[in-house]
Amino acid sequence: MSSLANGLSDRTREMSVSRVVAAITGGYLLLCFIAPVMILEGTVPELSGRANAMDYATDSSWGNRDHGEDSALGHDQSAHGGTFSWTELNPVWAFVYGFGDLNCHQKHERSWEINGNQMPVCTRDVGIFLGLAIGAALFGWRGLNRWTIRDSFLSVFPDGRLESIYLDDRRMLAVLAIIGIGLVPMAVDGFTQMLTEYESNNPLRVITGLTAGIVLGWWFSAALCARTKYFDDDSASVLLPANARLIMK
Repeated sequence: MSSLANGLSDRTREMSVSRVVAAITGGYLLLCFIAPVMILEGTVPELSGRANAMDYATDSSWGNRDHGEDSALGHDQSAHGGTFSWTELNPVWAFVYGFGDLNCHQKHERSWEINGNQMPVCTRDVGIFLGLAIGAALFGWRGLNRWTIRDSFLSVFPDGRLESIYLDDRRMLAVLAIIGIGLVPMAVDGFTQMLTEYESNNPLRVITGLTAGIVLGWWFSAALCARTKYFDDDSASVLLPANARLIMK
């Protein structure tokens, strides 16, 4: 039986999915703070790599070379504390820093340092991972499988607040507006920084990453939970605000 058929009485799957998403994203973020504390002080020097690339896997990796202090990517690693190889760490910390290496540029001026060790990800990513966990928890708090991702995403709001949106069929517009509110600040801050001489600051990076992460975690949880099979593939059984009904085209 679908969770909607029972109102809010059966949200087991929605809560389970949200817990998993929040646990994975929040767990990794927690490890990002624990790893530099547990590693010997001064093990991780000032880094400056590339996003979506392995730059510090071994002592001979791209990030450990001297690229010039004024280069667009990287720096003279020898002038920033020497080389770093995350494959030499124990498996847990190697995973934490390896995942950060692959997904984050790890620029030292945009990252925090703990125990004399640079964190595995930059401050923007700290905000994103925190936001992902919060967004997943938000969907787990009230979210429902409502057949489509769009309707499942909006289900965190009380039905009474959604009546006008459903009566005027502005559901997609509402979803895009919410996602835009979350993503636009990060996009503006990041692209302005990339295309002009403007340089953001770490508190702002955390905040813009946080808002983006929240809507992404919320959307991702809704996408994982939106399934037609729990309604026996009968769209008429989906209960929506304002007595709206899904129509199969």
